[in-house]
This record gives sequence, structure tokens and C-alpha cells, in this order.
Amino acid sequence: MYNRLGAVSPLDGRYGESVKSLSPYFSEAALMRYRLYVEVEYLISLSREKKIKELNSFTEAQIKKLRNIYQDFNVAAAEEIKEIESETRHDVKAIEYYIQKKIKKSLHPWVHFALTSEDVNNLSYSLMWKHGFEQVFLPEVELVLKKLKSISVKYKNDPMLSLTHGQSATPTTFGKEIGVFYARLERQITKAKAQKLLGKFGGATGTWSAHVAAYPKMDWLNFSKKFIQSCGLEPNLITTQIESHDSMAESYQLIVRINSILSDLCQDIWMYISRGILGQKKIKGEVGSSTMPHKINPIQFENAEGNIGIANSLLTHLSTKLPISRMQRDLTDSTTLRNQGVGMAHSLLSLKSILSGLERVVINKVIMENELNSHWEVLAEAIQTILRKSGKEDAYERLKSLTQGKQINSEVLNKFVSELTISNQDKETLLSLTPGNYIGNAPKLVSLL
Repeated sequence: MYNRLGAVSPLDGRYGESVKSLSPYFSEAALMRYRLYVEVEYLISLSREKKIKELNSFTEAQIKKLRNIYQDFNVAAAEEIKEIESETRHDVKAIEYYIQKKIKKSLHPWVHFALTSEDVNNLSYSLMWKHGFEQVFLPEVELVLKKLKSISVKYKNDPMLSLTHGQSATPTTFGKEIGVFYARLERQITKAKAQKLLGKFGGATGTWSAHVAAYPKMDWLNFSKKFIQSCGLEPNLITTQIESHDSMAESYQLIVRINSILSDLCQDIWMYISRGILGQKKIKGEVGSSTMPHKINPIQFENAEGNIGIANSLLTHLSTKLPISRMQRDLTDSTTLRNQGVGMAHSLLSLKSILSGLERVVINKVIMENELNSHWEVLAEAIQTILRKSGKEDAYERLKSLTQGKQINSEVLNKFVSELTISNQDKETLLSLTPGNYIGNAPKLVSLL
């Protein structure tokens, strides 16, 4: 029995339970199953081509039996393939021999017919990434998106002091600030959903040379195009031995951008907690510090930030390395691609941590209000803007002299406003302003989400 405590990677050990949903898409056994899928479906497609007279079209019963090879794939089958690979020293050839063991000998020559390993691998890896994204990553990131919108709407009217360059700035609302992250994240998710992954199926150097030599009258380009589309990918007909990986790199970069937005969110939430304007619900039995009993650490956001860093480092490497291959092919992409699931797994861990962290944060209205009331100087922007409207040429300079580098209270600011020579209406507007109500259209912006 496998012991997680002995795992080298924390993904298989400490975090194994959290990322096990990715196993059907990125494990060694999963790669075998995807390769079997490509080989079997290719064999079925060949049998349907009338120009290939040497291979009879399969019956529905035969097709069902062939598809059972990958549909009924299990641990025992994976172990059998590994046993074959121990002799072949070639993982794709082991797949071919495994299929041959499951079918009659007359079909053996048609398994992997005229293909190179990369024809099978590029489709398999692209499908693994596509399905892992759609079935695991996307539902999780949409849960985070839904939670962000809920928080944004709930707190859209709750004023909060802004900090630009770490200094007091024009107030906002907590809901509006969370809405910013929602809007950014939604945009990238929409792009990621629309991303099309490419596939190639053109033989040893992308010329279909062996195919044409065997069946010169067959339209191999159209056959390959239809086959790639049947797998759920977009055809890339002009390649070397390998598919260029450009579309994969684009998809990795989309995840990097999603992760970067989430890392920005984590850092802001962390600082809001540090300022005290956000609190965290207690969890019974939880320990924040081994020596300081009072602490509730924002560990979920810290863990998420750490995992995002690992994910983005790896996915950035994949997106810059994979599109580069010496001449018609080198093998550096092979070992690199095996790690795409690691990048997604660390991304998934960050999503789970963020969701857990967001579930327990609550705003502290008292501290928010006290912080705002300690910084009346933020109204200097409004005052100098209305003075500009009134034609005062030195508006900015007067407010700079009054407030720059200072923490101003309501009495000082109201006295200054009362002495201004402006219209009564403008003066009433300014005297009615407080740091708590100087939030402009912040609540309305949330309704745009």
C-alpha cells in the first residue's frame, strides 16, 4: 500500500488528498489511458477509409471491444504496460504492444500505422490539459469567482480608507475593491475558456511521407484534420515532428495570469487583516501559533501565495521552453510536458486555500470607521477640485500647504472650508463630506459586475 508519508513530492504526500481530483488527467496511468484512446480511435478511423482496402471496416461490436481497451483501463492494465516498457525502454511502443495483445494478429500492423510517437503524445498531452482544466481547475476557480462577487455585493456600501503608495488616499468601499478582483479574474477566465488547443498528426517530420508512400491517393491532410477535430482539438497541419506547443504555451500563460491576479488578492487581503479592518472567524481547535495563543494567522492566503509562486514558475518555464525545439525535433519537451499537471496542481491548491480563507474573513466596521476618521486629509482632493471649479488658480497649492504630510482632523478641515470664498452650495457640499461618505460611485460600480 502506498504511504503518503514516504512521498518525495508534497503533491503526492501532504497535499495528496487536495489534488487527487487531478490524478485521472495527469498521472502516469492517465497518460497511458490517453495514449490508448488516441491509438484505438486512430485504428477505428483507418478502418472506415475506403481507400484502405487491406483493412476492413469494424462492426459495432468490434468497435465496442476496441474502445473497452481504454474505457475499462485500470491499475492492472497500467502495470502491464509498465512491464512491457521495462523491455522496450520506450513508453509509446509499450502502448502499441499492449493493444496488440488485446486484438487479433491480423490487426497488429495497423496499430500505430505510419505514426511517430509525437503524433500520439501531442494529442494526449493537450487532451490531458484541456480536460484537467475543464473538469477540475475551472469549477474551482469559478467557486472563487462566485465568492468574490458575493463579498463584493455584501460590502459594496462599507467605506474603507484607501492606501496608495502606502499613504492615506481617497476612500473606497471594501465591496468595490473586491469587485476589482472579480472583474479582472472573470476576464481571464473567459479568455481561458475560449482558448483552442492545437494538435498535429503528420508523421515523423510533419510531411505524412510514410502515409503517402503507402496510400498516395488518400487525402491524408483531410483525414488528419477530421481526426484531430474528433478528439476535440484544432488541427495544426504545418509542423515539424512535434506540434509547436504555441497554443499550450498560451493556455499556460492564461493560468499564470489568473494566478497572478489571485496572488494580488492574497496580498491585499493579508494586509487588510494586518491593518485590522478584516477579521477572521475562529475555528474550534485551531492553533495560530505554537507560542502565542492569541493569534489567528492568515495562513490560507499565505499558502495560496506560495503555491501560486511555484505554479507560475513552472508554467512560465513550460510556456517559454516548449515552443523551442532544435531542428525538426529534440526530446526536451518530453520530460518537460510531464510536469504540466504539477503546475495545475499547485494552482488548484492555491484556489482551495483562497476559498477557505475567504469563507472566514469578516470586516471590522469599528476599525474601518476609526481609520477613516483619523484621516480627514483625504478630503483635500475634493476641496481642491471644487476650488478649481470655482476658478481658483492656486487651489492645489493651498490644499498642499494645509495637508501635505499631515494627519488632519475634521475641525481643521471644516474651519478651512468655512473661510473659503465659494458658492454656498459648494461650501455646503464640502462641509457635508466626511471620509466615510466620500466614496463617489464605488457602490454603483459593484452593480456592473
